[in-house]
Amino acid sequence: MTSTLPNDNIKNIDEKITNKLISEIIRDRIKRKGTRFSANDNIADFINPGELKVLEKEVASRIKDLLKSLVIDVDNDHNTQETAERVSKMYLNEVFKGRYHEQPKVTSFPNDKNLDEIYTVGPITVRSACSHHLVPILGECWIGIKPGSKVIGLSKFARVADWVFSRPHIQEEAVMILADEIEKLCEPKGLGIIVKAQHYCMKWRGVKEPNTSMINSVVRGDFRHDISLKQEFFELVRQQSSSNNY
Repeated sequence: MTSTLPNDNIKNIDEKITNKLISEIIRDRIKRKGTRFSANDNIADFINPGELKVLEKEVASRIKDLLKSLVIDVDNDHNTQETAERVSKMYLNEVFKGRYHEQPKVTSFPNDKNLDEIYTVGPITVRSACSHHLVPILGECWIGIKPGSKVIGLSKFARVADWVFSRPHIQEEAVMILADEIEKLCEPKGLGIIVKAQHYCMKWRGVKEPNTSMINSVVRGDFRHDISLKQEFFELVRQQSSSNNY
């Protein structure tokens, strides 16, 4: 026996679907898959074509509400009349693009010459935001590689680093995520990453220490097990950073 819903019930269901915020629709997709969507996760796989533009409008509306709650006259203050729209576009397409956009296309090539000498790339400028206060983290990154069976172009390291760091982060986790992504792309025999950054949650607020920076590193594969190789990586980074004024 087939049951049918009355027309008015069907209309109500349609209205509920239509009236859902795009953020709720995307969130429901993620939850159905049982996937995590923390601040430093990429959720691009769950955003359909055209939906990012709709999300921009929703985020702008919420930012406008925030400005109003801060008792800013957004209707008459010419400086903030379009601030909500600008901030929304900035979050979704620039400073947090690593959450909402797919990873840049990276082509790998076979290591036909069996290269096995290590090399480092850096300093790569990285820009992120503290997930605790959403204020900038600005710094530099060095990546060391002992090649495996695949290699990628040098510029691709910078592109992937920018994509990973363009999310709300804590620095310790950002370095681990970057290491995971690089291992997937080129399967190196050894990998080392160092990040030195300044955090505006310390420079701009709180303790207000303008010159304090944080340095952390991750070493994997041969860099972790071969002390001399690890030392060589750190020495190469030291040489690259000694000519930089950061």
